[in-house]
Amino acid sequence: MDHSIQVSPSIRTKEGDEWKNRQVPSRMPSRIAQIRLVSGHPEVYEPCDDSFALVDALLADRMYLLEHKPVLCMEVGCGSGYVITSLAIMLGQGEDVGGIHYFATDINPHAVRVTCETLEAHGVHAEVICDNVASSGLEKRLGGKVDVMVVNPPYVPTPEDEVGRDGIASAWAGGENGRTVIDRILPVADKLLSDRGWLYMVTLTANNPSQICLVMREKGYASRIVVQRSTEEESLHVIKFWRDPDLQVGAAKDPSMATTQRTTSAVVMDSLLSQFPLLSFWRNNNNSST
Repeated sequence: MDHSIQVSPSIRTKEGDEWKNRQVPSRMPSRIAQIRLVSGHPEVYEPCDDSFALVDALLADRMYLLEHKPVLCMEVGCGSGYVITSLAIMLGQGEDVGGIHYFATDINPHAVRVTCETLEAHGVHAEVICDNVASSGLEKRLGGKVDVMVVNPPYVPTPEDEVGRDGIASAWAGGENGRTVIDRILPVADKLLSDRGWLYMVTLTANNPSQICLVMREKGYASRIVVQRSTEEESLHVIKFWRDPDLQVGAAKDPSMATTQRTTSAVVMDSLLSQFPLLSFWRNNNNSST
């Protein structure tokens, strides 16, 4: 079943007010956060196409996530709380689902408050802290414990001096090629993820996602595109990364994929990377997922 939410094309831009005029659906499936219950603040990034794409990727993997039985789920850069709330709704909380714990961080204190309000409005709970995960001591507390991590990073190419500014600018300013914050997050994610940890990350074509996959492959991660979205301006991809102990010696297999893949990790990676040059030809498609 396709759970994609159709919205007017929009994408994160340097002009932080553009999303205020977007059209959003008034109703959402009950398995994810409802837009009408998402709190807001002028200095907090509201749910937009990249947020919807990330949630759709989690929905696409929902059955595998349930089978995965994560103990700790984490969002880096929680913004309005739409994504972490949706994840908590679709996977559940309490002893009936194994007592999954949810954790979220953001460097914007307004986002921390808004996320707490969004969680409360939906009747779910997460521990939310104001913290720069790329330079904090979180790895001492959570190192090797995160089973599912979701990240919608600041990925818009901007001058370096715009990275890490206060307020809403921190939600999109990604530095050169939009990679400054992404490149800080990747090694932290590697330290925080458990041996069976999965990472879902939103990237933009300008971020050179194929090179991101290669960086993660060197750390022992296989990867695949879960959801791809295009607008007239750019293409977004939600990429899933997972540790593959056989990456150097055997086939890279996504635990959430039932079909048989080809037998060498090099072939799997070549297949993944071959998708990115084609993305510019998919601009007329509203969405595509694997």
